[in-house]
Amino acid sequence: MTDADRTKPLVLGYIRQHLLMTEDELVGVKARLVDYAFAEGFTMGTVFIEQRESTPAAFEALVQAISQDQASAVVLPSMLHFAVLGAPLAVKLTFERATGAQVFVAAGLDWSH
Repeated sequence: MTDADRTKPLVLGYIRQHLLMTEDELVGVKARLVDYAFAEGFTMGTVFIEQRESTPAAFEALVQAISQDQASAVVLPSMLHFAVLGAPLAVKLTFERATGAQVFVAAGLDWSH
């Protein structure tokens, strides 16, 4: 993180990698989360990638990182990325209450490329 970045609130990312997601698709989704963070005035921190075979390891690491990194928010490509953990809205509300970090969905981005 650069000195200029420290003036902006930190946001972390969370992506559930689905079974048929290619590495190129994953790179594209991560780039769009970074674009969203920049457009909304955040500094992008770590993007946690949930793998099917290790669920919920990335989510647990995300929860720990919120307090360690003093992140104020988390950005997801869509609420469906919380679905593997339970009902997405319930996961969001519980997560926000437990961590104090807001959850944002990177809506409005062009996900086609």
